[in-house]
Amino acid sequence: MINKLYKIPISILVVIYSKQFSTLLLHRADKKNYWQSVTGSIEGIESPNEAAKREVLEETGIKVDMHSLQDWKLNHQYQIYPHWRHRYAPNIMHNTEHIFGLELSEEISIKLSPSEHTDFEWVNIDDAKKRVFSWTNVIALEKLYEIKRLRS
Repeated sequence: MINKLYKIPISILVVIYSKQFSTLLLHRADKKNYWQSVTGSIEGIESPNEAAKREVLEETGIKVDMHSLQDWKLNHQYQIYPHWRHRYAPNIMHNTEHIFGLELSEEISIKLSPSEHTDFEWVNIDDAKKRVFSWTNVIALEKLYEIKRLRS
């Protein structure tokens, strides 16, 4: 059993996008030039879906129930970055990330959590893919391209 002092190595990533397919990126407060979609670890016994709703609200102020949250049925396992490994139990080296999409009717202003993020921008998918720091975020943005193609 993992001690409550440590993060659970299961997380979520939520790509927030508008009907016009602009994508919300958040600038991490703890790392210069680290842009990302909404991310966060599972807490306690919550499901990935519950974690996605909680993290979106905490990081953006968006109430998910007013929009369309989709479980994209994607997950990736990745090696935890060395600078964040102290957050996990000593023998934990990998995290499993579950991918979601949240469609909004339009770009909206975001209420940031200053301890987590310093800025936000709405950008097109190509620009988002160039700016995000994690490969799992790039794959999630590629999934958004699939969704866009299906609607065209």
